Amino acid sequence: MSRVWRWLVAGVVLLLARRRPSPEAEAETPTDPGGELLAVAFFMLAAVCAVAFIAVYALDRLPAHTQLLGLSLGLAFAFLAAAVLTLGKRVLPTEELEEEYPPVDHAEEQAEVSELVERAGERFTRRRLLVMAGGAAGGTLGLALLTPAVSLGPVFDTDPLYRTPWRRGTRLVDETGRPLRAREIEPASFYTAYPEGANQEALASPIVLVRLEPSGLHLPAGRDGWAPHGILAYSKICTHAGCAISLYRTPTFAPTEPKPALVCPCHYSTFDPARGGAVLFGPAGRPLPQLPLAIDAKGELRAGGNFSGPVGPSWWGVRMGHPK
Repeated sequence: MSRVWRWLVAGVVLLLARRRPSPEAEAETPTDPGGELLAVAFFMLAAVCAVAFIAVYALDRLPAHTQLLGLSLGLAFAFLAAAVLTLGKRVLPTEELEEEYPPVDHAEEQAEVSELVERAGERFTRRRLLVMAGGAAGGTLGLALLTPAVSLGPVFDTDPLYRTPWRRGTRLVDETGRPLRAREIEPASFYTAYPEGANQEALASPIVLVRLEPSGLHLPAGRDGWAPHGILAYSKICTHAGCAISLYRTPTFAPTEPKPALVCPCHYSTFDPARGGAVLFGPAGRPLPQLPLAIDAKGELRAGGNFSGPVGPSWWGVRMGHPK
């Protein structure tokens, strides 16, 4: 009997609650539907601008690219700020209490009624739309802020870091495309060569050529035959910061002066061509990658294969990949 009485009281309270909302319900119910819709509109505009930032970043060939990036991201934050101001001014309830509310009567019955009302009100409302719009704006802005991280380099496909234009039989040419012959490479001189038919601006294209006495070579194991007639080839890209090797140190009086070395003038990383490009001095973290050489029937220089290691700065080699 007491349970029936509870449900009867709950039904009466529910009817009264629907006809005359309690002060708590009035405080929670927005009094400006237009303000809610305006905030939703601002949130959606912020989301659209954030998506536009991502699209502009991906299409980096657009004219005025930097200006479009700034405009789209700036508008996204401006619309987000406008949405927050609208919520504070027109949507969130403001209430002044002159005295405390009277003690709650029939707390247990009211809790059951509130649960019934809450279940009955589970439908798509402006408030839910407002929450979804705010979530969309926040999520797209978060993606926009993370987008520049893709410029740090590939994560899953790292093959481009190790791909080179050098293959067995590739002919060495100078900057004009003229093939280089072995007899043209003189001692105490420094030469720059490129793979025939490849893009000379590619990172792995340029190499340096020097000629040493074959008896003075101490190359790593497995590199026998990589330096015919004492001609050696190394990547021109320094393994420290990607600068160009552009100096060749040759002693004018061998007994007292340092032996020949390849030098990067930017940070003075110094490499020993006689020992497989080993680092003699400077901040470089690993040797210069060596390119095996061969001489064809015409006396022209050709690649005997690919580099001994990845080309470029040291941080590109920490993946322990191999040139391809």
